Amino acid sequence: MNREKVGFIGLGIMGKPMAKNLIKAGFNLIVYDIRNEPVNELVMFGAERANSPKEVAERSDIIITMLPDGPDVEKVVCGPNGLIEGLKRGSIVIDMSSISPTIARKIAKEVEKRGGEMLDAPVSGSEPSAIEGTLAIMVGGKKEIFDKCLPLFNAMGKTITYVGESGAGQVTKLCNQIIVALNIIALSEAFVLAVKAGLKPEEVFQAIRGGLAGSVVMERKVPMIIRRNFNPGFKIKLHQKDLRNVILFAIEHNVPLPFTSLALQVLNTLVNEGKGELDHSAIVHFFESLAKIEVKSEKV
Repeated sequence: MNREKVGFIGLGIMGKPMAKNLIKAGFNLIVYDIRNEPVNELVMFGAERANSPKEVAERSDIIITMLPDGPDVEKVVCGPNGLIEGLKRGSIVIDMSSISPTIARKIAKEVEKRGGEMLDAPVSGSEPSAIEGTLAIMVGGKKEIFDKCLPLFNAMGKTITYVGESGAGQVTKLCNQIIVALNIIALSEAFVLAVKAGLKPEEVFQAIRGGLAGSVVMERKVPMIIRRNFNPGFKIKLHQKDLRNVILFAIEHNVPLPFTSLALQVLNTLVNEGKGELDHSAIVHFFESLAKIEVKSEKV
C-alpha cells in the first residue's frame, strides 16, 4: 500500500494535517489545492505537486478528496479537468468530505462507470484531531475496497469503522453532526444559565464533567468557550452546511427532525451576524445575546 501513489485534493484546516500524517506514515503523496500556499507547504514536507485534479488522477492509484461540500466534490471529480478525465481503471477515489449521501452515491456511480471504485469516508473531529491523527472515520462502499485502504485510514484516524454500502459513511456523519450541534447548544444554554445565576463556569465544568453529562464535546468545547477562544477547529458555516444537508436528506426520507431544524436556525442566525468563520463553540454567542451575559473565566 505504501508503494502506491496517493493523491490528495483539498488542503484546508482538516486536509492539510491529514495529508501530512500520510507523508509521515510513508505514503508517496501527490497534492492539489486551488491555493498555492498549502501546496507549497506540503511540497516542502515531501509531497509532489499536481496542477489539476485530472493530473492527480493520472499520477495516482488512490485519490483522497477533502472539500467543503457536495458541489465542490462533484466539480473536482466530474467537472472539466476533473478526476474522472484522468482516472485509471482500478483506481480508488476516497471522498473524506462531509456531503449529502445522495450526492455521494451519484458521484460513486460516475466513478464506477470509468472503471474506478469509490468510498465515502467522512471524519469526525476538529483540527486538533486531524493534527494528532486521532480522527473518527466512518466509511461507506465495498467492504473489500475498505479493507484495502485501511492502512491509509489508520494513518489519519484512531477509530475507523466500516458502516455499509455507498453513502452509508455520509449518513453516519450526518447523524454525528446532529448530535454534536445539539450537544453544543445544550452546553451553551446550561452555562449561560449558570453564569447568569452567579456561578463560575470553570467550577461548573469541573463539577459535571465526570458525571453523565460529560462528553467529548464538553471536554473540547467548554474550555474554548470560557477562555473566549473561538479560533476555528470546525467552522460554524461548515456545521450550518452539514445541518442543511441533514434536513434535505431527512425530507427525502420523510423523517421529522424538529430539534435539528431549530439548531439550523441558530446557525443561520450566527452566519447572518458574520460569525460563520468562528469555531462552532461560538454557538454560545446566540444564547449569550439572549441572556445579556458572557460565559468566561475570571482568568481571561
